[in-house]
Amino acid sequence: MRGWIRNMGLVAVMSGIWMGLSAFSPPPKPIKLALQEGGTASWEAAAMHELKLDESNRIKLVIRKVADSKAGQVALQSGEVDVILSDFVWTSLQRNQGADFTFVPHSLTVGGLMAMPDGKVKSVADLKGLTLSAAGGPVDKSYVILQAFYNTKTGGDLTKDVTVTFGAPPLVNEQLTGGMADASLNFWHFNARALVAGAVQIISVQDMLKELGVARTPPLLGWVFSEKFAADKPDVIKNYLDASFQTKQALLTDDALWDKIRPVMNAPDDKLFIALRDGYRAGIVTSYTDADIDAAKQAYALLAKFGGADLTGQKPDLSEGTFWAGYRK
Repeated sequence: MRGWIRNMGLVAVMSGIWMGLSAFSPPPKPIKLALQEGGTASWEAAAMHELKLDESNRIKLVIRKVADSKAGQVALQSGEVDVILSDFVWTSLQRNQGADFTFVPHSLTVGGLMAMPDGKVKSVADLKGLTLSAAGGPVDKSYVILQAFYNTKTGGDLTKDVTVTFGAPPLVNEQLTGGMADASLNFWHFNARALVAGAVQIISVQDMLKELGVARTPPLLGWVFSEKFAADKPDVIKNYLDASFQTKQALLTDDALWDKIRPVMNAPDDKLFIALRDGYRAGIVTSYTDADIDAAKQAYALLAKFGGADLTGQKPDLSEGTFWAGYRK
């Protein structure tokens, strides 16, 4: 009996010590993110919260919803947020103009060229004399890569050979499926919706790059933040990046997790849900090495050649420091 009482007393003491330590454990540190309304980055944020990886990595996500990528860039430039999702081309251009923004890979997936199965477009060469509806604008990265690919396949100039209109992603899909455009160039998650609606993919941007000599798919999208923020709060940014990669790994393998975040995906149809899930998984970044930087440099040279100063500025090479040296995976 006395032994039992001693053991219970020990348990009580240990419990008190644990509660005391818990009371003095540091609170999670906030990190302010700008995420596009309806964008796929919000899926990762939802999964991270579901798995409590933000808590276990001692961070608290403070999310500001923005209308588009440009609004996110403005929010970062003004200091309203700490981190945005953008591309390494914009990051390099900003560095060339004096900013200290830097980039850590997030996704490999961008988009691709789509057409209807009973249409005239079966390959990129078939675009000549036809109509193309493209998301973004004349200096969108996917559009510039398509120009380079078209040129290598036909020797022609896409901007002269093809009637191109630009629009918002939902409108681009409507023009394709409604017969108002012979082909479309859209972001991957809108292409997934087009596939469910009956369209077919002619070629992905990743495969265009491979045929253009960029063997390793570069991480076109990534988390962008200032070097000053990373220097001032190194634990916050590194803990966030750890949580991000941990969440990616879970999304890669855990089907049940996808069921839990489905409400934020705008995918009421099962076929669309699976297409979005599988498309997202295909672009998940699982590592961050010097090989990613080399691939980005190759892609950047192509973009500079075909996109010109409007896209990459006056310097044809990726700016030093575009990819953050303070983190590897």
